[in-house]
Amino acid sequence: MMRLPKFEYHTPQTIAEAVKIMAGAGPAGQFVAGGTDLYPNMKRRQQMPKTVISVMRLAELNQITGDGRNGLRIGASVILTDVCEHPIINRDYPVVAKAARTISTPILRNMGTIGGNLLLDTRCNYYDQNYEWRKGINFCLKKDGDVCWVAPGSSKCWAVQSSDLVPVMVAIGAKLRFVSTLGERVIDAAGLYNDDGIDYLHKRPDELLVDIQLPPTNGWRASYQKLRRRGAFDFPVLGVATWIATDNSDVKDARIVLGGIAPSPVQITEAASALIGKPLTDDQIIAAAEAAYIKARPLDNTDFVYQWRKQMARQYTLRALRDLQS
Repeated sequence: MMRLPKFEYHTPQTIAEAVKIMAGAGPAGQFVAGGTDLYPNMKRRQQMPKTVISVMRLAELNQITGDGRNGLRIGASVILTDVCEHPIINRDYPVVAKAARTISTPILRNMGTIGGNLLLDTRCNYYDQNYEWRKGINFCLKKDGDVCWVAPGSSKCWAVQSSDLVPVMVAIGAKLRFVSTLGERVIDAAGLYNDDGIDYLHKRPDELLVDIQLPPTNGWRASYQKLRRRGAFDFPVLGVATWIATDNSDVKDARIVLGGIAPSPVQITEAASALIGKPLTDDQIIAAAEAAYIKARPLDNTDFVYQWRKQMARQYTLRALRDLQS
């Protein structure tokens, strides 16, 4: 049985108290919400904070306010089940509810939070193993070693960003609000993620994710498609989020974002360009899907053969865009 290492556990009642404790803990501190990512990592000795600060009791992080007309705020500690079932999210932002519904199992969605999914650690077949297994291969670049076993000649870690909600938030243009003892800042979701499996977030360790701000819908539409071996539980080995804004019958703006194939979500600008200024016809959808296929560069560090995952980038982009035709 894998056991947690020893740590101090704090349950602050306010955001100010939480960030103050984190400032005092320094690099040895870690925020936790549902713990579905952090605690397994601690058991595998991938993360070993000395101070763990729970943010589940912070009232501001557990609220959902607003609507599609004015924009919606979702507290970072809102559990995924509530995201799936919230009537306004289902009515005005169905793509968010759909993507959340594909995450893991009902039991884990009752524990995991939307903020935790957006800050999810990157994953890799060589990294997501127990300590003894990783020690047997002399560890890897992401933790305790000096070689990336995915690409041994590379100085970069290629662990994969495997969140279902990240490509959706990037595609729809969501913003994220962070707070620390130094103040607060709001950044675009697209600006949070870094193309490095180790340094995968543009976020300071002392910053607390407070809420996610969804923009007013203003007639835009979005869709998400997920590839995984099993129809439940598995992480995505490819996720495709599509977003379009239309002017009469023509697409005036578009975003195509791939997840599960690189250390950060991948925006395919060439795919978006194939749609803009034209009606969303089958020909335009096929052109966009071909552009997504050309730019997709999955590596051999998750489930399925990576060449086949590249092929599926075309098919899943087709599916996601065809969802937007109706």
